Amino acid sequence: MNICKTISFCGRWFLNSTPQRLSKSLWTKLQTNFGVYDVVDHLGTVSDPRTVPEYVTLPSYAKTGMAVDEPDQDCPPEIQNKGQIEMLRQSCKFAKFVLDSAKTQLKVGATTDDVDRFVHDLVIDNNAYPSPLNYNGFKKSVCTSINNVVCHGVPDDRPLHNGDLISVDVSVYLNGFHGDCAATYCVGEVDVYGKKLMSVAEQSMYKGIEACGPGKSFSDIGSAIELYVRHHSHNVVSSITGHGIGTYFHGPPVIFHSTLHSYPGIMKPGMVFTVEPVVCQGGSDVEILDDGWTIVTTDNSRGAQFEHTILITDHGYEILTV
Repeated sequence: MNICKTISFCGRWFLNSTPQRLSKSLWTKLQTNFGVYDVVDHLGTVSDPRTVPEYVTLPSYAKTGMAVDEPDQDCPPEIQNKGQIEMLRQSCKFAKFVLDSAKTQLKVGATTDDVDRFVHDLVIDNNAYPSPLNYNGFKKSVCTSINNVVCHGVPDDRPLHNGDLISVDVSVYLNGFHGDCAATYCVGEVDVYGKKLMSVAEQSMYKGIEACGPGKSFSDIGSAIELYVRHHSHNVVSSITGHGIGTYFHGPPVIFHSTLHSYPGIMKPGMVFTVEPVVCQGGSDVEILDDGWTIVTTDNSRGAQFEHTILITDHGYEILTV
């Protein structure tokens, strides 16, 4: 996923000026509005990147950390041909299989590094490459974002706690094409506020997908998502966006999940991109922690994210990550 900001890009994303985190005393007064859960306020220990066998086909950035094959965001979105679409179906179907399989690892006491090991091994065992690994230097093979971490959480030695919400973002590179999907899960018993957040986030993704089709404006996606989320008294993190995908991990179009920004043009058959809104309980302001990846809410409220990769067809859309 991308992160958007005014108009200047920084790697995979661009962000507004970093806001200040709320004080712990203020957080204590606010936490009853958001439920009871563990706030992630420091980074754990991250193990070394896992190895990839020589026989696995590598994306352009696997050895250097630099994605040299991604089209500029100013380029028109790519129209995939029938052969490319079939390859994308395979990579997306596999990504969803890995995501569904990873759910079995989300148990109290397991670490997110355990989840990373499971995902990495499953992807490699199927002769594929875990797309996040060494993408712009990312050290792990999956993103795991817990509670107030809304995106790009780096797997580490933190054990999962009863009541955690965890978003797992799986991306794979299979036969030269990427597939990308994500979902948020409960660890143990999660409070009603957390479950409502998950429901709003998942349904908002489908509202955005339902706004897709040939001839429709890209801005319709964000409008549909924002309307649904605000109606249910939550907020969209507008700086986290969807993206085009294909032989490259990220490319145009940029999919905005709110009305704060807009991407010009209309959808056309053959376009493939992700819809992946991040919804939070509190304000939509976020900041990046010292590792340069982990994105947290500034008010410590929880976030949830769901993601599908979709294809625009002649008569509507097709969800590929099923």
